Amino acid sequence: MIASAASSTPSSPTAARLGRVGLPEPIGRLAARRWDTVIVGAGHNGLACAAYLARAGQQVLVLEARDRVGGACTLEEPWPGVHFSPCAYVAGLLHQLVIDELELVRRGLEWFPAAGGLFIPFDDGTSVQLWNDDAKCDAEIRRFAPGDLTGWRAMVDVKRRLREALRPPGARDLWIGRAPTRDEIDARLGDDADARKLLFEWSMVEYVERFLSDPRLQMAYLGQGVIGANASPSDPGTASIYFHHASGRMFGQAGTWGYVRGGMGMISFLICDAARDAGAMVATGVPVGRITPGQGVELLSGERIAASSVVSNADPRTTLRLLDGDADAAWRAKVESIPMESVTVKVNLTLRELPNFVARPGTRGDHHTGQINTPLSRDEWDAGLRAARAGAVPDRVWTELYLHTVYDPSVAPPGVHTLSVFSQYVPHRFAHGTWDTRRDEVGTRVVSDIARFCSNLPDAIIDLEVLGPPDVERRVGLAGGHIFHGDIRPDNMWDRRLAARTPMPGLYLCGVGTYPGGSVIGIHGRNAANEILGRTTGPQ
Repeated sequence: MIASAASSTPSSPTAARLGRVGLPEPIGRLAARRWDTVIVGAGHNGLACAAYLARAGQQVLVLEARDRVGGACTLEEPWPGVHFSPCAYVAGLLHQLVIDELELVRRGLEWFPAAGGLFIPFDDGTSVQLWNDDAKCDAEIRRFAPGDLTGWRAMVDVKRRLREALRPPGARDLWIGRAPTRDEIDARLGDDADARKLLFEWSMVEYVERFLSDPRLQMAYLGQGVIGANASPSDPGTASIYFHHASGRMFGQAGTWGYVRGGMGMISFLICDAARDAGAMVATGVPVGRITPGQGVELLSGERIAASSVVSNADPRTTLRLLDGDADAAWRAKVESIPMESVTVKVNLTLRELPNFVARPGTRGDHHTGQINTPLSRDEWDAGLRAARAGAVPDRVWTELYLHTVYDPSVAPPGVHTLSVFSQYVPHRFAHGTWDTRRDEVGTRVVSDIARFCSNLPDAIIDLEVLGPPDVERRVGLAGGHIFHGDIRPDNMWDRRLAARTPMPGLYLCGVGTYPGGSVIGIHGRNAANEILGRTTGPQ
């Protein structure tokens, strides 16, 4: 556990209200003031941007349409005493600069690395646990697929080399500042052809088949190449998604994911505390109706708030809509070209006991301490995507399971466990019916495809909530329901992702639709603030 410096977690004013900070002043008084920067959206990046700007002496106002801060990384209480984040479930990419500079540990951040890594049961009754610990994982591969041990070591070494080249510890980390050019990336990679293919070319199928021969071990990894993507593991560039999610360095632990005490929304709440402590004002329940670059914003209620700079934490498509015709033509075309139609579903459940996997019986084992995947074959992945794109529920779905209460029981009442499930593929829209008429069917499909590996599901389920793409769009405000503000394959990453500075003078972006891409990272907010402050950096 990475714990707070204090003997007990400090009290967070924002967390005490589950992010419902309300209005710091009446709207009329806020509108009467002249602000240096108005930030549209109080997601974790918008709050980080506010914190950095306020610390630099700017007068900053953050406006959030919803009743609470955090965006997709917040906390909600769907059932009494149960706290869930609607879209974010584990932390592994949160940038160490943001953690350290905003003093998140002192403020109460506690992070539990998911030591169990990734557990995968198979239809034939076998299973594999891909531990975070290299020695343990090495021993597991030797037991499970001894013929693949050498290939597996080579496969993970490509990932390690790529991370060391692009995201070394310290100031040479390419996520800091503006995106590098392809030539600058090539200079980092040198003659490492496999690293270049992992970053820009390989499908996830090509990546695993390049190094592994056991079909089960290949299947175990396939889902990691399409997380959040409207793409199949057979599609070019999907291996880069796996690398993106394995490139973190939280607390010096490369490629490790883990759980945050209190739930993922605590990250946003603690960043909000940092912003407000620095002098930024944060207002919730205040939807913006229009952005006018160089002038400010107009609220849906009609008030105008003047600011020299506007920063949008909204996704690019929503930002484009708020510009209401004031967008640069080339920038508009770029935004409209970004794939942003989600085919994923989030299912939140409470359980009486942890899942009892037939392959490894018991309701409290090492395999419960990591993420869990229920795998698909290559053909099942391809068929599932075809079905979802045709508006049908596939015969089988992939699921990734997160058991927060294994590490942190504070998010649920005594004796209750939480299970967060991220699953794909599902229709963005149905050929027959709607999400309102078929939501329960999707929930049943997801649960049944987990239950085929467990002896106590669905009996152990207490409550269940299904969030399809339109639910995410409506509740969180993400266009297309896309949790990464758009596709994160190579054509939409690195120098091809949107920059913090837009062609419209006075308008900036700070969401994950900008470089370096999706997930709870926080560096986007820092990068945007530095653009405004004239502190931009590039590759070193």
